[in-house]
Amino acid sequence: MEVLNVLAAAAGSWVFGAVWYMSLSKPWMQAAGIPMDANGKPMGNGSPMPFVYSAICMVVVAGFMRHVFATSGVTTPGAGLVAGLGVGLFFISPWILLNNAYTMRPMKLTLIDSGYATFGCASIGLILNLF
Repeated sequence: MEVLNVLAAAAGSWVFGAVWYMSLSKPWMQAAGIPMDANGKPMGNGSPMPFVYSAICMVVVAGFMRHVFATSGVTTPGAGLVAGLGVGLFFISPWILLNNAYTMRPMKLTLIDSGYATFGCASIGLILNLF
């Protein structure tokens, strides 16, 4: 049953990420320096691999968050939401800031990506404790 919880939480966060980045696609692509064609569409081969990698990463994050929650007694949806927010805001977001600062990426990129890390982890924490 825990495997299903992890997969459901990973899927929920992955879907949230799709909505997050679709709604912020233009500022994200600008901040990330994605080359655009004349129609405003991203240039490149359109490989599905970033989507595959992101799905795998969500399973890894959800799986380890489940382990941490189980060993630390996080068992309610509210506690999972708060703990997930904490993971995203205080673990992942500072790392994103660090990486982007050293590569001199725009703060807008850091804020967009950190927002997804924060709210994506919050959704994982919530979903993990719904069942």
